[in-house]
Amino acid sequence: DFLCISLVNGFTQLRYNLGDRTVILQTLQKVHTNGNTWHLLNAGRVGNEGYLDLDGINVTRRASPGMNALDTHSDFFVGGVSSLNLVNPMAIENEPTGFTGCIREIVINDRELNLTVTDPKGGANIGDCDGTDCGYTVCKNNGTCQVENSGFSCSCPREWTGTTCEQSIHCSQNMCGSHALCIPQPSSFSYTCACALGWTGKYCNNKIKFYIAKFVGNSYIKYTDPFYGKRDLQYSRLSLNFTTNQTEGLIAWMGKSEDEDNDFLAIGLANGTLKVVINLGERISVPLMHSKYFTCSDGRWHFTTVVQNQTCIKVYLDEELILFEDIDPQRKYTALNYGGICYFGGFEIGRKVNIVTTGLFQKEFIGKIKDAVLFQDSKKIQLMKAEGYNIHDGNSGN
Repeated sequence: DFLCISLVNGFTQLRYNLGDRTVILQTLQKVHTNGNTWHLLNAGRVGNEGYLDLDGINVTRRASPGMNALDTHSDFFVGGVSSLNLVNPMAIENEPTGFTGCIREIVINDRELNLTVTDPKGGANIGDCDGTDCGYTVCKNNGTCQVENSGFSCSCPREWTGTTCEQSIHCSQNMCGSHALCIPQPSSFSYTCACALGWTGKYCNNKIKFYIAKFVGNSYIKYTDPFYGKRDLQYSRLSLNFTTNQTEGLIAWMGKSEDEDNDFLAIGLANGTLKVVINLGERISVPLMHSKYFTCSDGRWHFTTVVQNQTCIKVYLDEELILFEDIDPQRKYTALNYGGICYFGGFEIGRKVNIVTTGLFQKEFIGKIKDAVLFQDSKKIQLMKAEGYNIHDGNSGN
């Protein structure tokens, strides 16, 4: 399998092969090769349907039914490859040659790559294209960069301030403590303080301890599993207690959630009912819903356990087996490669649950979680010692 973008006789070309045939798309217009015109290129595929857009002029190609997943486990190359004879002959029209020109702002699956000296895995013969202190996106939030004798200066839009327009004007005089993030609230011309794990209060100055984590809707905990390298990923397990009176919410997500191809195991609520989704590869995620008219949004504590035995999934709710399904009898993928990352209640600030989960879950969790256990570990996860924000002490009350 491959996906390749190249220049052919002055035209931009997208070629991809998902395992059955090579699909070729070519732009309608040529690129300017005068060396001082930037072009915006959008290219990709949804299933087996490809699209190629150069400066707003779009070309699409609907492939005939067949494979619809790009199954690649190689490195991602930009501008050339380490050895040209590695290139699949079907990926390019002519003999492969390295790209000569400038490339900036590469975004793959909504994540921008850092084109710096240190971030890429490797490379060779790369120079600076801009050549000035302004560079690319030195000024954040649509600020305008000016080259000056001493370096550069940024002219910022009205809502932003700071040397690189990195700070909201609503946070410029904030009183948030050292264990807080300032979150601007432009609609009310003010701000709120997001408290790091173990801190609370309006300005996050009050230290707390908790064994029951209380989530208020803009909260999350990110736990890194120290034993990930020793796990048998064909036999995963996650159990926890939760209570809520909300009908929607993401309770837990085992997986890196960095891009859509990451494996994951997710537990949450939809219409007040327990919903479990598991993806072991190729984004073949099968939502499993508890079919009985039984609500989990009743404000009571509920105990749930999800067990993955290769492709067989068991879901227990309050000690009762409520779901038992083989999500792939072909056994193509049998391991949950979750990267050692577990989220509880939501994702990092600014990352919306409905977007990160591509609509599988609608909202962040509001409620309480306790007694989370991974695999067959004898000890519970110490949620206090993880990373997170806006977590309150849930020990008080029921």
